[in-house]
Amino acid sequence: MSRERVVITGLGVFCGAARDIPGFRRAVIDGTSGVGPVDLFDVSAFPSHIAVQVKGFDPVAHFGRRTAAKLSRADQFGLIAAGEALGDSGIAGGYDSFAMGVVVGAGAAGMFQSEQWLAAALQERQISPSLLRGILPDKTSTVIAETFGLAGYQGTITTACSSSATAIGWGADLVATGKLDAVVCGGSDTLSMLTFAGFNSLKVVDPEPCAPFSLGRQGITLGEGAAFLVLERESVAAQRGAKVYGAVLGYAMAGEAHHMTAPDPTGQVAARLMHDAMANAGIAKGDVGWVNAHGTGTPLNDVVESNAMKRVFGERAGSVPLISTKPITGHCLGAAGAIEAVATMLALGERTIPKTLHFRGRDPECDLDYCHDSARPATATVAMSNSFAFGGNITSLVLGL
Repeated sequence: MSRERVVITGLGVFCGAARDIPGFRRAVIDGTSGVGPVDLFDVSAFPSHIAVQVKGFDPVAHFGRRTAAKLSRADQFGLIAAGEALGDSGIAGGYDSFAMGVVVGAGAAGMFQSEQWLAAALQERQISPSLLRGILPDKTSTVIAETFGLAGYQGTITTACSSSATAIGWGADLVATGKLDAVVCGGSDTLSMLTFAGFNSLKVVDPEPCAPFSLGRQGITLGEGAAFLVLERESVAAQRGAKVYGAVLGYAMAGEAHHMTAPDPTGQVAARLMHDAMANAGIAKGDVGWVNAHGTGTPLNDVVESNAMKRVFGERAGSVPLISTKPITGHCLGAAGAIEAVATMLALGERTIPKTLHFRGRDPECDLDYCHDSARPATATVAMSNSFAFGGNITSLVLGL
């Protein structure tokens, strides 16, 4: 089946680090961290009290009161980010509604509102069952399709922390193969007591802001948010004179079949995945200027990803920066891949490799170039964005100008 280059014509983001693309571009390039105390729910019982939360969010500022009551926090963030991406693309009216679709990567979905319902129910207080609507992972894709009239396809992918990266790959496939003319794809996920407690119980949360690839790192900093991209075939986008940020050149996904929460320590599968993504993109490893790592800040993951880089790039590994934007955004779980894909595209456009924040000292097992000192100018036109999730669900995107 013939495939055509898939270009990115719209971007949208709403997260704890910034609430729109201009703000997010500044946060990524300037290296502004959104880490702060959590006040969405009581975290006093946990070792960590911080996250990259969307503070002071009032849904009524974005939606009517009746509408807001029917939407989970994840739905609301997703609608705002998808709306920004669609508006940015100028695509309204450009296609038949049946030629456009939406693919969402989901994680905890409407867990936050469901917890509110459960707490009230246990106290025998009357509470609307509408708070339970968002517990279905496909709810966000449904409301985005309904709101923006995307009738061609609506789908949801749940592959843990690689969900939205995989959604972007699947969206690119739908466009490249001609099944759809345009796709809005990305992810949305929010903080909840259950996820906060779960990651703390696994002892993979750093009490201090996460410090990927640094000595003494203890784990992740959780985050929340949504990000979406509008994808179109290059020829059609050109016909309508669309602004083009770049392209989804290729991707690959794999299942490590190794362990529920730990990566394959050899890095072999992760390395094969990156090779496959480059092959799918039709590029050579010498074309990759830098890599936006999964870079969680857990002691094991950062070493495995560094080892995978050495397997892929060989002697050149030390000169291919491996950076993490999670200290800026937190780990946004199901939305992480999409938020990092948007960060990667913005940085490519600015010809800048972002800084990996919160350096605590050099770890002898992480001996590559992580841009710990500062962001730096770059001529790179191609970057890779990795999402290595629980359950061995790993996806790598190749993005280019």
